[in-house]
Amino acid sequence: MPGATVPALSPDAPVADPPRPARWHGQAPVVAVVAAGGGIGAAARYGASLLWPTAAAGFPWTTFWVNVAGCCVIGLFMVVITEGRPVHRLVRPFFGTGVLGGFTTFSTYAVDIQRLMEEGRPGTALAYLAATLLAALAAVWLAAATARRLLPTLPLREKGKRSS
Repeated sequence: MPGATVPALSPDAPVADPPRPARWHGQAPVVAVVAAGGGIGAAARYGASLLWPTAAAGFPWTTFWVNVAGCCVIGLFMVVITEGRPVHRLVRPFFGTGVLGGFTTFSTYAVDIQRLMEEGRPGTALAYLAATLLAALAAVWLAAATARRLLPTLPLREKGKRSS
């Protein structure tokens, strides 16, 4: 605009922070290992469903045991990596989020409950819902407690030290 003046900046005026580089570059390895681990875990779950298929009107035992076993491993794994040996920073996202996240399945659990309800088996659906929840929580707790009892036999992580 002609005749417009630019206001003078005071030396005390706050200066805007310079633009930050995108965090994506630092997160790319994490995203990559989660994706790779997720593929491995999902393939293992799919393999379990091929080995032990659920009958059309049957109880979803394969999904039940996959989720319970996965929760057991999560309980053990989290104690070992947080209280035991130092591990590389990508181990947790690869194995915990990727492999075990792909192996365990909340979506199939929900679909199984819906299928049982649609088949007119609400008692079985509710039993499956409750049994999975209780067994999965018990598996995490028991595995974590067992790992803590066995952990003194492992070289421990120094307090306050993070692994790279």
